[in-house]
Amino acid sequence: MTNKANMVLYIGVTNNLQKRLWEHKEKLVEGFTKKYNVNELVYYEIFDNIENAILREKQIKAGSRQKKMELIDRFNPEWKDLYDDI
Repeated sequence: MTNKANMVLYIGVTNNLQKRLWEHKEKLVEGFTKKYNVNELVYYEIFDNIENAILREKQIKAGSRQKKMELIDRFNPEWKDLYDDI
């Protein structure tokens, strides 16, 4: 996820993407996303089990900002908010 200016990147894992996005958009989640107005989904992956999802989350988080931006660019070159597409 990112903010309007694409200045902040947030990576997380959830078992209900639509619900979690709505919570972020409505500012119901205290913390980083609320503080930095992170409410646009620009990239996501879907997994069949939580263990693989958590491993992937850690892998992405460990990468550089440049690697994260390249991942988003390949998946969503316009960096449009994908909330309505899920």
